[in-house]
Amino acid sequence: MSTEAPDSPKVVGGGSFFVALLRQGAPAIATATSELPDEVGDPTPIHALKRISKMAGPIDPAQRDGLLLRATRYVVLIPLAYRLLAVPGQFAFHVFEHGTTGLLPVGLFTLLSVVLNVIGFRWMFRSAPFRGRDAGKLLAVDLAFTVLSPLVLALTVPQEAYFDALAVSSVHLFGEAGLLTLALGVPAGLVFALVSFPLRMLANWLNTGQFHVGAAFSTYSALLALMFLATAALVLTGLGTRLALAYGTRNGRLAERAQQHRMLHDTVLQTLEAMALAGTTNPEERLVEIQRLARAQAMEIRHTIESAASERAEAGARPLGEKLAALAAEMARDGLRAQLVVAELDDDTLSEVRQIAIRDAVREALRNTMKHSGTDRVVVRVEERDGGIAVITRDHGTGFSAADRPAGFGISESITARLAEVGGTSLVESDLPGGGTRVTLWVPF
Repeated sequence: MSTEAPDSPKVVGGGSFFVALLRQGAPAIATATSELPDEVGDPTPIHALKRISKMAGPIDPAQRDGLLLRATRYVVLIPLAYRLLAVPGQFAFHVFEHGTTGLLPVGLFTLLSVVLNVIGFRWMFRSAPFRGRDAGKLLAVDLAFTVLSPLVLALTVPQEAYFDALAVSSVHLFGEAGLLTLALGVPAGLVFALVSFPLRMLANWLNTGQFHVGAAFSTYSALLALMFLATAALVLTGLGTRLALAYGTRNGRLAERAQQHRMLHDTVLQTLEAMALAGTTNPEERLVEIQRLARAQAMEIRHTIESAASERAEAGARPLGEKLAALAAEMARDGLRAQLVVAELDDDTLSEVRQIAIRDAVREALRNTMKHSGTDRVVVRVEERDGGIAVITRDHGTGFSAADRPAGFGISESITARLAEVGGTSLVESDLPGGGTRVTLWVPF
C-alpha cells in the first residue's frame, strides 16, 4: 500500500540508503540496486558493522527499480495481519468482560476493521499493476477510519464498558502506526503517534467528561513498541534486499564469466585443436584446410555475437528431441554419426533452460567422443528416469582408465558445471581402455 509512484522519484537528502529507508519507508527499497559496492557481496569475512555500513551507504535516488518498487508493498502485510488477528481477539475479551453492554458499536467497529484489512490483503495479492495513487486512497480511508472510530465509540458505548471498547480500537490504531511507518517512513509514524495522544484524550472527554491524561499515556508503551518493530522490519528488509542483490550480482558475473569460458572452449579452442591435429602432409592442402577452419570459426563467432539471443529464442520453440536431432545433424557435418533414440516425452515437462543446458552438455560429450574415442559412431538415447530426463551417449571407442584420466575442462566445466546450474548431474563411465565410454546426463523435471 505504498503511495510512491514509479514515475515520481523522491530525492533523498544525504544520499544514504539507511536514511532513505527511515524517511521514505518501503518505497526506498526501489533504490537498493543503485551505487551498490562490490564489497557488500564479497564473501571474504569482514567486521559486521563494516559490511552493514556498506549496505547502508550511498545511493542514487534517481535510479529506481520498478519491480522492487512493486514488491515493497508486501511488507505492509505485517501490520495488516496483526490487526486482522488482534482486533477480533480484543473484541472477544470485551464481550467476555461486559457481555452485551456496548456490543453493537464495538462489534460494528470490529467488523469494519476486519473488512478493511481483508480488502488490504486482497489488494496486495492482486495481479493488476501497482498504482501508487490507488494505494494512497486506500491508506487515506484506513487512516480516516482509525482516527474517527475512537470518537464514535466514545459517543456510543456506555461509560462502564468504554475503556475496554477503546482498547479494541487501540489495537487497530497500533497497526495503523506500523502501517504508516512501513509505507511512508518513520516520520509519518511518529506524527501519527503524536496526534493519537490528543485524539485519545478527546475521546475520553466525550465519554466521561474528563481527559484522563494518564489513561491516554498508558497506550504509548505498546504504540512505541509496535513502531520500533515496524522500523526494525523495514531496516532489516531493506538491508537484506540490498545484500541479496549484491550477492546475486556477484554470482551473476561469475556465471557469465564461466559461460564465456565455456563458449571459448566449445568454439575457438576446439578449432585451434582441430588445426593442430595431424592432417595431410601437403603444405598447400594443409594451408587450405586451416584457412577453411579459420573462416568457419570467424563466421561462427560473428554469428554468436550478433544473433545469440534470437538463435536461443528460435531454438526454444523446438522440443528437446528436435534440439538433439539438430545437434546430431551438426555433428554429422563434422564426421561423427550419431544414432538418436528418443523415448516418447511430454515436451512441457522440461523447462527451456534445462533443455538448452542438456543440449549443450550433449554437444560437448559428442565432441569429446569425436576427439578422443577413435570412432565415428555414437548412440544417443533419451529417456525418463528418476523424476527427470536422462540422455546417455555411448560409444565403443578406445575408452580410458578412470585412474589415469586427467581432469579436463571439457568435463568439469562444459558438462558438469553446466548441468549443475540447472540442478542436474553427469556421470562419465568407461571400461578398461578399449571398452568404450558412456556419459549419462540427467536433469530434473
